[in-house]
Amino acid sequence: MAALFELAKVLRSKNAGPFELTFDILFDSKEVYERVKNSGKINEQTICELYNLTAEQIDHLVFYDQALGIKITILRDISSGTVGDRDVYGAQQHAPLMNILID
Repeated sequence: MAALFELAKVLRSKNAGPFELTFDILFDSKEVYERVKNSGKINEQTICELYNLTAEQIDHLVFYDQALGIKITILRDISSGTVGDRDVYGAQQHAPLMNILID
């Protein structure tokens, strides 16, 4: 078993406009990408549990085989820069993904 942060070359989050956050998980080898993809651990249920979301708040969860990457886009609770926003750029929101264990 390995944590996702140990397997991914890039694991980041950022704004996807003022109302959405996007997460990029990129790999530097097809074997590692396929290992993560085939594990089934990156799925709607996992994202909902990690971020306390409903399925309707997940806009995209896509595996890009050609790019050896996974993109997840979720709706923000409040818009970027609004009073109460804790991360204007969305750059600190990927941490819950880091410790997903992959077989």
